[in-house]
Amino acid sequence: MQTTKIDLKKIKKLRKQKGITQDVMAAYLGYKTATGYHYLESGKRAIDADRLFIIAHTLGVRSKIFFLPSALPNR
Repeated sequence: MQTTKIDLKKIKKLRKQKGITQDVMAAYLGYKTATGYHYLESGKRAIDADRLFIIAHTLGVRSKIFFLPSALPNR
């Protein structure tokens, strides 16, 4: 099974550019504290498709911009 790679640096950079704190992102994802979100953004926990969609929506972008080029299917 192939694991899709997500650009965590891009998520963090865009979140900071938009002025959104980890506390706010955590709340959107249903976490009680920022720690749960921090684990996602730092790579300590995998980001599933549902959470990636919520992150992208919160940041005002499409989720596909977070996929690393090597993870995109060839067309």
